[in-house]
Amino acid sequence: MFTNNRLDHGVNTFSPEGRLFQVEYAMEAIKIGATALGIQTKEGVLLAVEKRVESKLMVPESNHKIFEIDSHCGCVYSGLQADGKTLIDYARIQSQSYWFTYDEAMPVKSVTSSVADHMMSFAGTDDDDEDQRRKKMSRPFGVCLILAGVNDNKEPSLYKIDPSGTSLRYLAVAVGAGGESATSVLQDRYAKSMSLREAEDLSAEILKQVMEAKIDKNNCEFALLSAQKQKFEPYSVKQIEAVLSRIKIEDHEQE
Repeated sequence: MFTNNRLDHGVNTFSPEGRLFQVEYAMEAIKIGATALGIQTKEGVLLAVEKRVESKLMVPESNHKIFEIDSHCGCVYSGLQADGKTLIDYARIQSQSYWFTYDEAMPVKSVTSSVADHMMSFAGTDDDDEDQRRKKMSRPFGVCLILAGVNDNKEPSLYKIDPSGTSLRYLAVAVGAGGESATSVLQDRYAKSMSLREAEDLSAEILKQVMEAKIDKNNCEFALLSAQKQKFEPYSVKQIEAVLSRIKIEDHEQE
């Protein structure tokens, strides 16, 4: 798929075909990451993701994939775990700085733009001082973020940011190893009138289809950005069990 030549190594060098290979390689890292998805409904935005339990000795609760950025904003990622957590920490710092400066929550679009700009920091410039250069990545971030939130007008919003620093708004989106299959299902079954319960069922069904392991309460994670409360609400184990139990009941009825 990719040619091995000197153009592979330069993050700022275009190939004759107009490609940036390092960015494309970062995209490939996402394709082997955990499947993550977001679905926007009138009641808020639902985030869901698979958690890969690599060993029976691992404590599943220690491997979080969905994080709160601010009380009104949350994020899920797919790709390199360290890169994802670095970007989430950056988003949290930007959100808190906005609070201290303006005494109000940072708009979701502004959080997205800030993170997207930071993801392009690998490009750098000759004008950067030595401190700035030390803070910047020498390669693209090998992670894709799905960022969701609710603004003061109680309007939910959902964004995806890829390693190139491109951010786009979606009604429903999926990334990761099962991203293509999940996106195909979302395109067929998503509706703007979808309720939160329907979004929960759909996301659980998608994860069940794309995950290699059998889905259970320990290897998946859900969270809601509630439009009414304007609040990030991670699902408890009991809530996850309730969502998964509905799928099992439906499977039993079909049999």
